[in-house]
Amino acid sequence: MKAPTALTPRTSLVATALALAALTTLLARTIAYGGYFSDPVGLFCWYAACWALFAVALLALRRVPARSVTWLIAAGAVAVTLTGLPGPPRTSTDSYRYAWDGRVQSAGTSPYDHTPQDPALAGLRDPWLFPTGTACTGPDLAPVPPTDGARHCTRINRPAVHTIYPPVAEAYFLAVDRLSPAGARHKPLQIGAALVSLGVTGALLLILRRRGDDLRKAAYWAWCPAVPVEAVNNAHVDVLGVLLAVAGLGLVASRALTRRAAGGVLIGAAIATKLMPAVVLPGALSGVRRVRDAAVVLLPATAFVVLVYLPYVRLSHGSVFGYLGGYVEEEGYDDASAGSRYSLLRLALPDTWAFPVLLAVVAGVCLYVMRRGDPRRPWSGALLVTGWSFVLLTPGYSWYALLLIALVALDGRWEWLGIPLAGAAVYVLAPALHFQPSLSNIAYGAAAALVLAMSRVRRRAATQAVDAPATPSREGPPPPPPQTRTRTDDAR
Repeated sequence: MKAPTALTPRTSLVATALALAALTTLLARTIAYGGYFSDPVGLFCWYAACWALFAVALLALRRVPARSVTWLIAAGAVAVTLTGLPGPPRTSTDSYRYAWDGRVQSAGTSPYDHTPQDPALAGLRDPWLFPTGTACTGPDLAPVPPTDGARHCTRINRPAVHTIYPPVAEAYFLAVDRLSPAGARHKPLQIGAALVSLGVTGALLLILRRRGDDLRKAAYWAWCPAVPVEAVNNAHVDVLGVLLAVAGLGLVASRALTRRAAGGVLIGAAIATKLMPAVVLPGALSGVRRVRDAAVVLLPATAFVVLVYLPYVRLSHGSVFGYLGGYVEEEGYDDASAGSRYSLLRLALPDTWAFPVLLAVVAGVCLYVMRRGDPRRPWSGALLVTGWSFVLLTPGYSWYALLLIALVALDGRWEWLGIPLAGAAVYVLAPALHFQPSLSNIAYGAAAALVLAMSRVRRRAATQAVDAPATPSREGPPPPPPQTRTRTDDAR
C-alpha cells in the first residue's frame, strides 16, 4: 500500500487560503446572527464552529513556505478584522460607556465626576445613547430616572455608577470622540479598535522577525475568532492595553537598559488602560537577579501610571477610581461564595479558602517566573502567570482573555487558547442555561486539563531530545574540518 504523501507547499498555501475564506465567511455570519439574548446556544454554536475553522487554518499554515507567511498572515488579519465592523456591538454594551465618557470629556467635564444618569449632564444626551418612550424596549437598555414625566432609558450599562476606566483609556475615548463626525455612533470606536488590533498583529510580526522566531505564531492572534468579536465588534478597550503590553514586552526582552526602561513605560501605559496588563509584570522581571535590573522596568511603569492620573486628579471633584471598588464587590472577587468566581478551587476547598489559596498559588507562579524565567522571552513567564490566574479566577467575561491570546502568539504554546474559548462559553451560555458554576467548572476544567496534558507532552519531548544518543553513520564519523588559517585569524 502506497504511503500517503504530505501536502506540497503550494497545496498548503491554497488550503490555508480556503480555510481563511471559510473562517471569515462564518465569522461574518456569526456576528450578523447576534442572538446573545434571543438564542445564546445557537450563537455559541456558530462561534465554536469559527474556532474549529481557525484550528484548520493554523494546521494548514504549518506547511506554507516561509516566504509566503508574512503576507498571508497580514491579509488574513485584515479579512478577519473586517468581519467585526458591519454591525453594532452584539454581545456587550461597554462601548456605549466609552462613547459617553468621550463625549463628557469633550464637553470639558471629568468623566469621574458624574454618573450617566446624573441630571447635570442631561444636555449631553441624544436619542442614540438615551432613547425615550416606545424606543425603550429591549433587554440591553437600562432605565433612567425621568426628568419630564416621559419614559427614559440608556444603552449604557450601570448608568447609576461612575466610570471605572483608567486615564489612558479615557484619553483614548476622548481622542475617538474628537475625531468622530457628528452622529457617527458606535462605528468610530469599532474602527479605532480594528486599527489597534491590526497594530497588535504588526507588533507581533516585528518582534518575532527580530528574534528570528517562527512568524506563524502571529496567526494565533491575527486569525483568532475572539479578536473580531471582542476587540472589533464589541470595541473593547482591552485591545489597546494588549498593544501596549506586547510592545512593552518586546522592548523589555532587550539587554539595553534604555529599551528596557521604554518597555516599562509601555507596560505602565497598558496598566493605565485596563489594569489587567499588570499580570505581565512578573514576566517582564523574568530571570532578574539584581535590584537595578528590576527597577529599570518597575520605576518607569509606576511613574507613568502615577503621572497619567495626575491631570484627572486635578480636574476631578470625586475619586478617579470611580466604581472600581463596587465593581470588584459586584463581580464577587471579594466573596468566593458568589457566582462562579474561583469555581475550580471551590470544587476542592471551602469557599473561604479559595481566595487565600489563589493568592498563594499565583504568588508562587510569579516567584518561579522571576527566578527561573528567561529574560530574553519575558512573554513566556507572562503567559504562565496570566494563564494560571485565569484558570484560578475563572472570569465570566470573555474579552479579558485578549491579552492571553497575544501572549500565546508571542510564545507559541497554543494549548492556552482553550482559556478564551472557555470564557466565551461561560459568558454566552451561563445566563441562559442557569448553571454558571457547573458550566464554569466544565469549561475551565477542560481548558486546564489541555494545558496540563500538553505541558507533559512538551516536557517528555524535551527530555527525549536531550537523552537521545546521536545515531552513528555507517560510514563512520565525519572527518574533522580542515584547520586552515585566514588573514582574519592572523590579524587576531
